[in-house]
Amino acid sequence: MNPAMHSRMSRRQLLRRSALGFGNLALMGLMSPGLRARGSEIQHNPLAARAPLFRSKAKRIIFLFMHGGPSHVDTFDWKPRLLKDSGKPLPFDKPRIQFAKTSNLRRSPWEFRPYGQSGAMISDLFPLVGARADDLCFIKSIHGTNEAHGGALLKLNTGSDTVVRPSMGSWITYGLGSENRNLPGFITINPTLGHGGVGNWSSAFLPAVHQGTPIGGGVPVDRATIHYLHDPNGDAKTQRAQLDLLGEMNRDHLTSVGTDAVLEAQIEAFELAFRMQSEAPEAMDIDRETPATRKLYGLDDPKTSSFARQCLLARRFSERGVRFVQASHGYWDQHSDLTRDHGRLASEVDRPIAALLQDLKARGLWDETLVMWGGEFGRTPTLQGDDGRDHHPHAFTMWLAGGAVKPGFSYGVTDDYGFYCVDQKVHVHDLHATLLALLGMDHEALTYRHAGRDFRLTDVHGRVVQEIFA
Repeated sequence: MNPAMHSRMSRRQLLRRSALGFGNLALMGLMSPGLRARGSEIQHNPLAARAPLFRSKAKRIIFLFMHGGPSHVDTFDWKPRLLKDSGKPLPFDKPRIQFAKTSNLRRSPWEFRPYGQSGAMISDLFPLVGARADDLCFIKSIHGTNEAHGGALLKLNTGSDTVVRPSMGSWITYGLGSENRNLPGFITINPTLGHGGVGNWSSAFLPAVHQGTPIGGGVPVDRATIHYLHDPNGDAKTQRAQLDLLGEMNRDHLTSVGTDAVLEAQIEAFELAFRMQSEAPEAMDIDRETPATRKLYGLDDPKTSSFARQCLLARRFSERGVRFVQASHGYWDQHSDLTRDHGRLASEVDRPIAALLQDLKARGLWDETLVMWGGEFGRTPTLQGDDGRDHHPHAFTMWLAGGAVKPGFSYGVTDDYGFYCVDQKVHVHDLHATLLALLGMDHEALTYRHAGRDFRLTDVHGRVVQEIFA
């Protein structure tokens, strides 16, 4: 040890550095040889792309989030018995806790018809998505634990509706890094600013570089951008000099304190923000798309243009290596005027979603991209008011698409009315475990030490639904 260094080192610093050194030795012993070889790179670039634990087709996720809770019994979970018994009382007990009072059973205002060779029964709300039915893998037995939007959103996005936890996009970039060092690993387009707000894309106690980067939210999508992407008061050369000076000061501080994960993440976040200036504007410039692509997505149709823009941005970011992209649409919360508003909302997203699926195939991105569609819960098969349905976390439908899952497949069963899951149940924790597995990660091994314990996205729960794997 350098005597001069020894004279400046306090007992606390010595213990801290020694403890961290022993911890690093233990960690390196547990790592695979390949990961050990890249340990230094990961330490200095926490978003460096990393190989999955086991082989997988999917490399990234596009989550098409329908904020507010679309009705499963009016979209993808066909219930002929509900049609027959419409107007009658539910023949079994409702949950002890309900968000609001509902009355008798109510049939769907829309007809269902079979699509594709799989014969999937899909309502007239989604004719163009229905035409892609043989690409879809339905999970019709999703269930959660919270009847309120805020709790349900946080549960779906972070795995917890009670305490602050990292979002699934943050966990995924923590586990796999990003394939493009000039763009964030996790982007959320048009996120809700309520119902959990930033908590839905927060990195919480994970390093800050894994936090989702919001685009828009509270403004029309055609005016949405990444905040502070450009510095109007300085050119790139000046910014580089300022950043170098700040980096030097921060690294000097790191030398004196040893290890500071928060500061290291901030240094990398500053560097990423600088690099983004060169690539993010081009990635967001959808005017570069051909007239045929614009027409396919419905970009020039006022009814579909907003979500078409989101789907196009999701595709453009995904093909550039962004690991997790979420595009949000809503508000699917029809306690009344279900027929009018579900019809309007579906017409806004049906064409862009079908176009996204077609476009991913055409561009060779299908096998490596996992698309997920769904909301924070479903809606009751029973009537609320004159034309509405209440929140319903006890059974709802989500679907996946891409080369990693079985196409034209349906998993999970609800009762004759779509009120409760009765077979092949999939809790939100199971969904998270399955998504991580589809990306090649073990949800039980993907942990982060914080406040004296190991945390994970699925906490102490989670079952991988391997039956849907291709």
